[in-house]
Amino acid sequence: MKLRYWAAGLAMAGGVSVTAIALSSVAANEPVPPGLAEAGRWRPEPFASPVEGNLVAPHAVSAASASPTSASAPALPTAPAANAPLPVIKPPLAVWSREIASGDTLDGLLAEAGLTGPDRTETSLAISAEYDLRRLRPGHVLTVEMSANGSPRRVALDVDDGVRVEATFGDTLSTRVVSPEPEIVVLAGTTSIESSIFAALEDSGIPPRFAVDLAQMLGGTVDFRRDLGGGETLRLLWREARVEGDTIGQPKIAFASLDLGDALYEVVWPKDGTGRATMYLNGEAVRVFAEPVKGARLSSVFGRRKHPIYGNVRMHTGVDFAAPRGTSVRATAPGRIAFIGRRGGYGRVVELAHGPETMTRYAHLSAVPDGLAEGQRVSAGDIIGRVGATGTATGPNLHYEVRVDGRPTDPLSDERLSEAVEGEAQGNAGLDRLAEARARFNDALSSDAAPSTPESL
Repeated sequence: MKLRYWAAGLAMAGGVSVTAIALSSVAANEPVPPGLAEAGRWRPEPFASPVEGNLVAPHAVSAASASPTSASAPALPTAPAANAPLPVIKPPLAVWSREIASGDTLDGLLAEAGLTGPDRTETSLAISAEYDLRRLRPGHVLTVEMSANGSPRRVALDVDDGVRVEATFGDTLSTRVVSPEPEIVVLAGTTSIESSIFAALEDSGIPPRFAVDLAQMLGGTVDFRRDLGGGETLRLLWREARVEGDTIGQPKIAFASLDLGDALYEVVWPKDGTGRATMYLNGEAVRVFAEPVKGARLSSVFGRRKHPIYGNVRMHTGVDFAAPRGTSVRATAPGRIAFIGRRGGYGRVVELAHGPETMTRYAHLSAVPDGLAEGQRVSAGDIIGRVGATGTATGPNLHYEVRVDGRPTDPLSDERLSEAVEGEAQGNAGLDRLAEARARFNDALSSDAAPSTPESL
């Protein structure tokens, strides 16, 4: 008899080693030994994991059941609720912006920005309802915001002095004008005149345009060529309007003092908007002058000149003030309206009589206030018209003329108008204004914070 055995090998289960011997073939007539049969019936116990009993479902763990001293695994992040609102994602906007150049039109710029014909027409009508498009000029800025589908969302036109005209597209097209609230700062400066007032102002960082204001007030009294020999002291106080640190508009002079050594000339400009300035000599009022156009640039003086249209040399019988169309024109002295109408190359004019000898003429006007009539009395500073370009004019300006006994005289040197209004500057009120202006100048000049001293409008 032959017995064949195979060793099944070693099996590891729960740290217990077992040798299993299997009987492959045994003769049918030979009984199996009892020990071998017992070993063949053995089976290992079911395997149990040492950590299986400690496993807990993640959702069953709570902060209250956790032991503060046990080293537990970090908490899993909480998944967002299924009904939490999703963030709103706005469609991207394409922004087009360009500064307006000479010859540009609003329609042409909107076409360049990509607006269709109907959108351009609608936008132009909306903006023109708030702003006269004839006043567009280089330096203005147009900004267009377009949605992803190419339709306009917002059109903004930035014009003068920080003013913005906005057209917003939605269910309906709406337009608004955004005007910033400026901060008014008071500035003071002192300079020495060596060659000219203009050069002295420019060299000292003071707005050189104030030379025009000084010429208007002092030109008929002070001979700038003969009386200025060099070394004269000029003091000025002025205001500037600022928005976010940027100066807007033109600065406005409030006080000037010119010391010639043997004579002290001082000029005080009012804050009431009338432009009626008073000149003092050694502390006494000697002249009152109300500007016909507040803050305008003197573009042409009295005397012979080459005519800008006809080209020949002829007498210029007044002075010209360049200003935007529609700017207010004010009476320079109290008087009676002698004429309203048109006079040839003067265009639309208003003429005022100041006594039997003196007359002032305001020419090239675009309009006259409703209700203004011949024979009506007006005061210095009253509005009597609007700047225009009627008659023979190359652009919007006021031609201001003074005639005495029918003959034209230099408006900047004639004293007749001063006699009509200088009574307003006499007495305690005029001297109080001068004292106040001197005090404000000294305070602004001595203060370290003078360049940023705010003042209400």
